[in-house]
Amino acid sequence: MKKDEYIGILTSGGDASGMNAAIRAVTRTAIFNGFKVKGIYRGYEGLIAGESRELTTEDVSSIIQRGGTILQTARSEAFTTPEGRREAYDTMRKEKIGALVVIGGDGSLTGARIFAEEYPVTCIGLPGTIDNDLYGTDFTIGYDTALNTIVECVDKIRDTATSHDRIFFVEVMGRDAGFLAQNSAIASGAEAAIIPEDRTDADQLETFIGRGFRKTKNSSIVIVTESPGNKNGGAMHYADRVKREYPGYDVRVSILGHLQRGGAPSANDRILASRLGEAAIQALMEDQHNIMVGIHNNEIVYVPFDQAIKNDKPIDKNLIRVLNELSI
Repeated sequence: MKKDEYIGILTSGGDASGMNAAIRAVTRTAIFNGFKVKGIYRGYEGLIAGESRELTTEDVSSIIQRGGTILQTARSEAFTTPEGRREAYDTMRKEKIGALVVIGGDGSLTGARIFAEEYPVTCIGLPGTIDNDLYGTDFTIGYDTALNTIVECVDKIRDTATSHDRIFFVEVMGRDAGFLAQNSAIASGAEAAIIPEDRTDADQLETFIGRGFRKTKNSSIVIVTESPGNKNGGAMHYADRVKREYPGYDVRVSILGHLQRGGAPSANDRILASRLGEAAIQALMEDQHNIMVGIHNNEIVYVPFDQAIKNDKPIDKNLIRVLNELSI
């Protein structure tokens, strides 16, 4: 990485609280070490269109506490094509961007991996997704904030569930990963979590009800991973089943949706994003290429894109046992 070239920063895919803290850390660490930085707006779409400007330390002042991303984000169909990536590379050369720091999830890092395979560009990925589904890092930027948001919402839902003797099915995000559902269920005292990783042949709904709910409880909360990741369907699917199979229960559904993405980042997410952003510049200075910067056992790690994207991140199956035992 040459000092007369810029380090480009972009955020891509779904937004996650803590992305601004990462932008701040990358920018200030780069400037501290003598590099120049360009912020690229609207992700890969903005990279293709040349929507960038130089960032100073002042530009990233007072953003660590803000949710969302000051660089905005977008999903770019053009970047999925060879022609679009060629335009992006031409833009990088024109803008004198020598390396790219990509903050995003699975799709964003996949784009960076393909881009780096096709052209002589250095890409460093930072795991920014509320789903916590990237392999090689214990936590992703935005996960802790989303988890706390879900718990806060479920605490409120618990009040009305108890007051009306109802079963609430609460749908949370996560795609193919049940980290948000499983851990928010434990933290909020929910009776069950229905997650994609529980691939046993047992009917998860029947297991929940048969565990003793019908004998001991009049109200209950079940947290369900959204339907794109849950092959059996989301909260509406399970609520409809209860209405058909157990008509004596009063059932409600609450889909938390995009409120899980927003809000001021938690202290943990601010610290994580700051550490990962600083480490991204250290990785560039060490001449690292095409890796994701993660955290494992509280230590910074470099994870090759292929591993981070292609390997499934396992959920701790002990958490399923913990929830089952505590929800009696």
